[in-house]
Amino acid sequence: MRALPTRVGPPLAVVSTIAATALIVLSFVFANESVGAAVDLGIRADLRQLDSPWPQIALVIDWTGEPVGAALLLATLIVVFLRMGNRRAALLVVVGTGAAVAVTSLMKPLVGRTINDGFLSFPSGHTATATSFALVAMLALVSRGRTPLLLLVTVLAAAAMAWAQVLLNAHYPTDTLGGFCAALAVVPLVAWTIDRVADRKSTVD
Repeated sequence: MRALPTRVGPPLAVVSTIAATALIVLSFVFANESVGAAVDLGIRADLRQLDSPWPQIALVIDWTGEPVGAALLLATLIVVFLRMGNRRAALLVVVGTGAAVAVTSLMKPLVGRTINDGFLSFPSGHTATATSFALVAMLALVSRGRTPLLLLVTVLAAAAMAWAQVLLNAHYPTDTLGGFCAALAVVPLVAWTIDRVADRKSTVD
């Protein structure tokens, strides 16, 4: 099974290019910013008005992006993919997600946007993680001949994490948009690379 199914390769390449461009543009727009943009502040103010149990739900979602939660979710996905017989998806969820998170970690000090008295915030690593997990899972389902709404499910997963991050005052909304773009830019590229390397190795063997 391919990490990047042929049927979604071309459209996802376009999406990946757009996401990478958006990430670069947003990085320049929010460079060295210590207060969110007007849209950020407005959304944060609206979310703070939410009563229980929403903050508790947000904490549960946030936990899946924390080290322990993300590791457990990652291990679960690896087991599921291996049981499906999709070793490339198992590799992609590790390398693709790791690469997306690495990009967000490297970009934060370069962009220098801060929240909560100095914490680097752009782009959101939590959102990149959630988006990567969902995207790889959907690619694995496509590989089995199913036709899920790939980007819709990925967007919903990213939106849930973005909502949690903003509600918990951990990120500005546009930080989460940056994390979403980082995952969309990186994961398809990693998937393509895995397929190229694996196909070349198969040809040599």
